[in-house]
Amino acid sequence: MDSSATFHNQSVTQPDGSAERRASSGTETGARSSEPTLPRRDAAGATGHQQAAGESGEGRRQRGGSVSVESSALLTSLYRPILRPLADVETTLRNELQSGYEAVASLLRHGVQLGGKRLRPAMHLLIARAFGPITPANVVIATVLEMVHTATLVHDDVLDDACERRHLPTINSLWNNHTSILLGDYLFAQSFRLAATLDNTRTCLWVGEAARRVCEGELRQVLGRDDLELDQATYFEMINGKTAELCRVACSLAAAEAGCDDATVSRLAGFGSNLGIAFQIADDYLDLWGDDSTVGKTLGTDLEQGKLTLPVIRVLETSSPEDRQRIGQILQGPADQRFSRLRPWLERSDARTYTAETAERFRRDALASLDVLPDGESKTSLERIAEFSIKRSF
Repeated sequence: MDSSATFHNQSVTQPDGSAERRASSGTETGARSSEPTLPRRDAAGATGHQQAAGESGEGRRQRGGSVSVESSALLTSLYRPILRPLADVETTLRNELQSGYEAVASLLRHGVQLGGKRLRPAMHLLIARAFGPITPANVVIATVLEMVHTATLVHDDVLDDACERRHLPTINSLWNNHTSILLGDYLFAQSFRLAATLDNTRTCLWVGEAARRVCEGELRQVLGRDDLELDQATYFEMINGKTAELCRVACSLAAAEAGCDDATVSRLAGFGSNLGIAFQIADDYLDLWGDDSTVGKTLGTDLEQGKLTLPVIRVLETSSPEDRQRIGQILQGPADQRFSRLRPWLERSDARTYTAETAERFRRDALASLDVLPDGESKTSLERIAEFSIKRSF
């Protein structure tokens, strides 16, 4: 089968509903507690700004409801062993992101919904659970990771002039760019305040370094926009920072908190890095060949913003000098025409298959690092998350 098809094939097993299953926040063999559903982040009626924007909460549910229900069911299946502590993360997020000023509180309520899949907290909690009971410190760390991730997304939406994320209007579209920047800053500040409540400085140090590398990766991408000489090595360096770094630190912190030796911490950090890269390559693919009603954003956004992603780099690298010049003219031409004009060149090349095969290679490398985990539900879920990372449609 053509490996490019994997991005359209959500073959990750869905719950069959044949028997009630239970989730545990303890060890792989520990007693199981009743299973909550994955918290839903419905924006209906969250703020007066949304009403002013001309779209009611009901309208948003009708537009994105079926996708939201489908994706929520899939994520519930993937995160089944850690649903209860993941719900605790959600509660902690909401408790931490409050304000006595209603205008600020309204903004925070909307902002907390934009993080999406809660992938980084889930990876942290699953690895923690594989080694023993999930602790309150693990819940705090997972919350910190999600705050930092959400802060980067809020800032990204300003950089990309995005109007929608996860089928919800972005902060900058409902308020303005100034508000978005300040909200991102607020999330960064609150994340480090929360990390400082732990009884060691490791989380502050490691997450702080990860945040620096994320920002560095984003800066390199912004400074490299419309750079037709960007090669694959540089591209992988950038996404290793801006996307994979928080996945890496989520895994390494879980292993370190569990008391693992340095070799195991490093091994699981490698799982996070490779999975994060695979996930970003899948995003690159979906931006060109996805379904915009499912992906949750307009296709071709990267091209409009002048971001050279793996498929485009592949087309440029494999084209003749004459064709490369023509493609370059498209990429440096009107932003709103780049996507439609480049599509024929993409389809004539091997970019689609190459991108899928590259994502699969990073997924395999990620899975190889899981050999240090004991067998059990948590390890199985991490394996399925790795599969989801390149077979997803959202």
